[in-house]
Amino acid sequence: MSTIKNLFKQTFVYGLATVLPRMVSFLLVPLYTDILPKEEYGEISVIFAYFVLINVILAYGMETAFFRFYNKSENPNSVLSTSGWSLVITSLLFTVVAYLARDLIVEVTNIPLKYIELAIWILLLDALVIIPFAWLRAAEKPMRYAIIKIFNVVVNLGLNVFFLVYLKDLAEEHSFFRSIYVEDFKISYVFISNLVASGLTLLLMLPFYFRISFTFDSVLWRKMLSYGFPILIAGIAFSVNEVFDRILLDRLLPQDIAREQIGAYSACYKLAMFMTLFATAFRLGIEPFFFSHSGEENATTTYARITNYFVILGSLILLGVIVFADLLKILIIKDSAYWEAMEIVPLILLANLFLGIYHNLSVWYKVTDRTKFGGYISLAGAAVTIALNLYLIPKIGYTGSAIATLAAYGVMMTLSYFYGRKYYKVPYDMTRIGAYLLVSITFSIISFYFFRGNYFVGIPLLLIFMGVIYYFEKDQILRIIQS
Repeated sequence: MSTIKNLFKQTFVYGLATVLPRMVSFLLVPLYTDILPKEEYGEISVIFAYFVLINVILAYGMETAFFRFYNKSENPNSVLSTSGWSLVITSLLFTVVAYLARDLIVEVTNIPLKYIELAIWILLLDALVIIPFAWLRAAEKPMRYAIIKIFNVVVNLGLNVFFLVYLKDLAEEHSFFRSIYVEDFKISYVFISNLVASGLTLLLMLPFYFRISFTFDSVLWRKMLSYGFPILIAGIAFSVNEVFDRILLDRLLPQDIAREQIGAYSACYKLAMFMTLFATAFRLGIEPFFFSHSGEENATTTYARITNYFVILGSLILLGVIVFADLLKILIIKDSAYWEAMEIVPLILLANLFLGIYHNLSVWYKVTDRTKFGGYISLAGAAVTIALNLYLIPKIGYTGSAIATLAAYGVMMTLSYFYGRKYYKVPYDMTRIGAYLLVSITFSIISFYFFRGNYFVGIPLLLIFMGVIYYFEKDQILRIIQS
């Protein structure tokens, strides 16, 4: 019991450290949309899309390979030093190549040189802390891990607020602040905030590099590369599903409007963060439970019940956010110029609900050690993402990207369900799950597309749905409350 309790404690701490950065990106939306024009926010969104993809490539599955070999190796220190120096060498090599090719990168991406140079340094600093953070987790030091992660978040958020909100006024009154203030430098300040936060994080993690020896096991390294390669492919595929639409929008829309359109799309996309945060927190909290109970006789019944709970809560969030979408946009997206992309909100919310369901369904390939299927499914999703974006963006712009995201996650969810039936059958109550989804989606369509902003319709629909849930789930709800 103490082991399980400790497991859940660590899961909570790691989950907090994982969810907080997402919350900060959400909290920065009101700041960015209030201060930055759509074009500049679109430029930031494109750069961060490249960040996500390159971060995956720079890690090349080594973090997961580290956990696999560190826990089973007779010489964990060799795993530590080999993986650590591997990432140091490849990260430095990337930095040199990227810096030498920076003019070519500017030409290919249409991103100004000053941002490219800042991005290169941020990517280097972030890559150098991958194995140190992995070591903290392997050494079961969750509090130190969480404190450093949260410190990074606080510094990044604080510097964004300082540079974008207060620096200009301070520069008018004090010569020191005047010396660091630059007019029309807002995007650079965003990346400088990120750079300082990443630099301070690496500084806090430097003691790790004093712990490792100067040894490098080439045989072990090749084994780790072989193990990590499928994870790299799956990571790239998943990143394509998550952010590649911004890059394709930037390439396929007319150049004079592309960044503005991406800015509006990215801002409204953030309203789906309510679903993303819920799904992430749920997954982090329940994933250890899946593994710890996989050997029990009634494990599959338990998994089915958990997925049912997720669908209920996710469907409720879907309808709730859609009913109050026009209130939320005023609170979160400050400039009304961004609101033109509000039509994508229901699509992205539903897409993220499907993604959350997919993560719940994916228990089958995790507990049966068929993780390669996770890669196959992600690749299928990436193919749908790319194909539909290429086809739809020239026709309907960012709405096509939202449809592509919904289709990709819908395909991933469906594939996981049908493959799961073959390899690890879980008795999901598809009638009940389908009914909750159908009612939530139908009510959402009625509220958003026929009675948008009419709370005399939207709120009763939400209350009716809550009543339906209570009617069919009251025994379970009471059992949970009384336990």
